[in-house]
Amino acid sequence: MASPMNHAIAAIILAAGKGTRMKSDLHKVLHPIGGRAMLLHLLDSFAALRPASTVVVVGDKREQVESALVDTGASVAVQDPQLGTAHAALQAKAALAEFDGLILVCFGDCPMLTGNTVRRLCDALSGGATVAVLGFRPRDTAAYGRIIADADGNVLKMVEHKDASPEERATGLCNSGVIVAHSQHMWRLLEAVGNDNAAGEYYLPDVATGAIAEGARVVVVETEEAEVAGVNSRAELAAAEAQWQAFKREEAMAGGASLRAPETVWFSWDTKLGRDVTVEPNVVFGPGVEVGDQVIIRAHSHIEGAKIASGCEIGPFARLRPGTVLEEKAKIGNFVETKKAHLGKGAKANHLTYLGDATIGAGANIGAGTITCNYDGYFKYQTVIGDNAFIGSNSALVAPVKIGQDAIVAAGSAVTRDVADGELRLVRGEQLVKPGWADRFHDAMRKKKAGK
Repeated sequence: MASPMNHAIAAIILAAGKGTRMKSDLHKVLHPIGGRAMLLHLLDSFAALRPASTVVVVGDKREQVESALVDTGASVAVQDPQLGTAHAALQAKAALAEFDGLILVCFGDCPMLTGNTVRRLCDALSGGATVAVLGFRPRDTAAYGRIIADADGNVLKMVEHKDASPEERATGLCNSGVIVAHSQHMWRLLEAVGNDNAAGEYYLPDVATGAIAEGARVVVVETEEAEVAGVNSRAELAAAEAQWQAFKREEAMAGGASLRAPETVWFSWDTKLGRDVTVEPNVVFGPGVEVGDQVIIRAHSHIEGAKIASGCEIGPFARLRPGTVLEEKAKIGNFVETKKAHLGKGAKANHLTYLGDATIGAGANIGAGTITCNYDGYFKYQTVIGDNAFIGSNSALVAPVKIGQDAIVAAGSAVTRDVADGELRLVRGEQLVKPGWADRFHDAMRKKKAGK
């Protein structure tokens, strides 16, 4: 007999609830963890399983969810009215009418669920079980539904918290809401679910209850609480973020990065770090960051949408905005901000500088206080600085402008025209000297002040 994971698998993700506890105009499943919507984290986890189809059941704020699913390959089914979780899962039947294989049902607000756990759940059907459910043992059972099972993992009963007896509530094994069955069983069991309960709703766990009533075997697979804890409030969102960040920090260090104070470093969902990278305290990575080998990122830096080659040094207190590209051994120092700036090999801007819409050649040196004046209130313009050029401190480069190779811009210059290769550009007003003027001024002002 073929193992369950040799069957095709389809996923039904339930995301029709209102999420009222979030108190947000944004759909609950679209709130980000590591800069990426919870729902998309879940889809990423399932990608390793290569599901034949994924259906997201929507209701409230459906337009937001549909927009987020563009280009994911997932389809949408609508639950209206919302009559419970079993009713929600049944709304996906039309989309999966031709599907023959295993059907997984889970919630969209559980972003930590992994593909490996789903595999274990599916494999649990190989012993002849009709339904497999995912359980966990939380520190606080709160209002979770309970799973009553024997020592071999055979489920005897499943019950919602509000319908459970005191003895059943004392059970530590709780229902995560994740369930799997073959399509030939899933639809039949879903359609048989009734609503004779305290809330008058059609509950998904009653799929398992119905199978047990038929004499079929239902099994439970256990996982850690952290993997299946749902996110229903801002506090739970913060806890999920903290948990996810802790995982990413461990992953980064296992991959060869040194984090001087791991708990203070914040990653994005797609952050990529090379080997022998050193990250000092209080560094934040936004989306779209790729870091090469042997890079040093000093404290209090914020990096987003940047590609950083091997051997670069960043910070402290640096801000790299989207479109920044640093070639090998480039340096960005303290209080330097870049945006759509490409720094060539060995180029450096060590202090108090803004480089926007700029291309800086290899070996160029950008002095403290330099800014590229790239915006006139309507359009953005380019600044191009040649190889080995030297830009003196407190210079303003008014784009569009080009500074040639090996050129020097003297400190304090406001450059509005191109500078040729090897040229010195000095733009300063004539210094006016008045000997003794300051002494006379101070004397006059002191007398005036004393006379009041």
